[in-house]
Amino acid sequence: MKKSDQLEPQENLSGMVLLQQIVDGDRPHPSIADVINMRFEVIEKGRVVFSAVADERHVNPMDGTHGGFCATLLDSVTGCAVHSMLEAGVAFGTIELSVKMMRPVPRGKRLIAEGKLINISRSLGVSEGTVRDEDNKLYAHGTSTCMLIRSSN
Repeated sequence: MKKSDQLEPQENLSGMVLLQQIVDGDRPHPSIADVINMRFEVIEKGRVVFSAVADERHVNPMDGTHGGFCATLLDSVTGCAVHSMLEAGVAFGTIELSVKMMRPVPRGKRLIAEGKLINISRSLGVSEGTVRDEDNKLYAHGTSTCMLIRSSN
């Protein structure tokens, strides 16, 4: 039996517990992490950190790293910052994502994406994120608004 076959259903877990299970390797990471080549590093209430490395899979027609690479990283860390605050039975969906690219993203360089909660209410979570290299050089900044989806149970 696979480890994931013994896990509590996601809807029974708080966002923090679910995300921590992914970090600990007790639950499979989402498949988008393979596409973007990102790894969960830190999960705290209202704050998450991922690392990622752009490679030849992320190239645009001009042979640069596609802007969607950072947009996806920012959507992931800002969404997970909100998710870390949610109680069991509450889901979320991104309803607005704003991304500002600061400079071209290099391939083969480890980048650090950090998301932080700005505000959470009964129906919305707002967060911001950055993508930096290990020298703290800023590559992208973004903000996100997430709709909170409460089950009708």
